[in-house]
Amino acid sequence: MATPLEIEHFLAEVERRAYKHALYAIHEHHSALDVVQNAMMKLVERYADKPAGELPMLFQRILQNCIHDHFRRARVRDFWVRLVSPLRDKDEGSPETLESLAASAEGYVSPSPEQTVAENQHLGMIEKALSELPARQRQAFLLRYWEGMDVAESAEIMGCSQGSVKTHSFRAVNALARKLKEMGLTP
Repeated sequence: MATPLEIEHFLAEVERRAYKHALYAIHEHHSALDVVQNAMMKLVERYADKPAGELPMLFQRILQNCIHDHFRRARVRDFWVRLVSPLRDKDEGSPETLESLAASAEGYVSPSPEQTVAENQHLGMIEKALSELPARQRQAFLLRYWEGMDVAESAEIMGCSQGSVKTHSFRAVNALARKLKEMGLTP
């Protein structure tokens, strides 16, 4: 059984990577934060009695399920919005809120030294290329190369065979290399 301190350390260690993983899948900052927070809560509420060694596998599976749940809920929500939207007043304007202003300011990068700018540009290119991968390829790539999981662990989390994980990983690496080369980023 993992101690509360072990769980806390594990969540602190995995938090940033989990957020990026969710962001690449969802493409929306606030929703990605919500998904990661939900995954963390589910891990603590339902699996605190598991050994610390099992937490990484459990958390990745929970995170993937939370991402899938997000898309299921979005599909239902979009269905109802399309049904109800013709009933709304056409003259309603959407006023600027603090949240919308903050969201537009999030992408602002303050001036910095030349090296920092170049690194940020390269990181942006890599993130863009990652976000353009098909979902299964992106998932396999992130689990294998970002999370450092082996093929068997990745297959268990993704719910597919080890051969599929290898195929998705191979295709992801090749697609990323091609996209980054097209963007002018070479090793």
